[in-house]
Amino acid sequence: MQRDPILLTPGPLTTTLRTKQAMLRDWGSWDAGFNAITARVCTRLLDIVHGHDSHVLVPLQGSGTFSVEAAVATLVPRDGQVLVLDNGAYCKRALRLTTMMGRRAQALRFAEDQAVSPQRLREQLAADPGISHVLMVHCETGTGVENPLAEVARVCEEAGKGLIVDAMSSFAALPIDARSLRFDALIAASGKCLEGVPGMGFVFIRRALLDACAGNSQSLAMDLHDQQRYLAQTGQWRFTPPTHVVAALDETLAQFIEAGGQPARLARYRDNCDALVQGLSALGLRPFLPAALQAPIIVTFHAPAHPAWRFQALYEATRRRGFILYPGKLTDVETFRVGCIGAIGRAEMQQAVQAVGEAMREIGVLPG
Repeated sequence: MQRDPILLTPGPLTTTLRTKQAMLRDWGSWDAGFNAITARVCTRLLDIVHGHDSHVLVPLQGSGTFSVEAAVATLVPRDGQVLVLDNGAYCKRALRLTTMMGRRAQALRFAEDQAVSPQRLREQLAADPGISHVLMVHCETGTGVENPLAEVARVCEEAGKGLIVDAMSSFAALPIDARSLRFDALIAASGKCLEGVPGMGFVFIRRALLDACAGNSQSLAMDLHDQQRYLAQTGQWRFTPPTHVVAALDETLAQFIEAGGQPARLARYRDNCDALVQGLSALGLRPFLPAALQAPIIVTFHAPAHPAWRFQALYEATRRRGFILYPGKLTDVETFRVGCIGAIGRAEMQQAVQAVGEAMREIGVLPG
């Protein structure tokens, strides 16, 4: 049997056979069995951040961006003001969606190959007391840079500002502990480091803020306050849930626990990242980020300075060999990205490096 292509992207990801099989059963969205799955998923997600005492978990239909938009609309009052820490494409998306929802927003900008600066954040908050919330992307997937969550959280707490964290590409891999980090909301999704399938986001909301969130959102479907209240009262989602996606996530969480949880997931991704960087560096490809800033989630590489280089040609040649790269670039300079996450390990990463090398020879970037 021919193997499915390996997805070297930050989501959707390559999934296990157990995860695929979990989607073979149909569930009634109001059935007691499905309600039990939802409750178990929410409990296990809270376990990962040690958040039972401080936060509630609110699931939401849709991609991760749906949940980012829902979190901003629910947590930020309509007269609030958001400061977005911007060092990449997904930060810019957060700024755009915040503005489109009618919230005042501004960006504190940093270079794409730098982490955000807690000191500059401290200075900006002191200079503009009207800022009510800070929004940061923990792992900026446009480049793969890891931003300093603990330090940013400390600055926001000292200044008395709310913190909304897009942890889409970091949750369940990079350590996040609600007992030591103060955040108003933290957002992630099923199809990233949990290695589920796309279709469900979720938001951890600080329990003490729930009542104040009532009426903030201008959306019916994406009002997380209403979603949480209805779930707490009935055990059910307000509107039709992505039942197969939730069942798959329940199975991936069981596998996550069996494998050793977040520390084990991080160790495997670091090993994947090391194999990728070492292998592609040997082919002459140079990482975009310094190692100190590189999260083991997705790696951005400079495009080769060769007249035969065309990313689309590399993409197609690598795909024919069973590996799908992440198409397109999000940096100002010419780059391409390769993911390290999913239900894969060092062996698959080494095979991917071999496939990229063969593809580069095929398109004429490397000698045959």
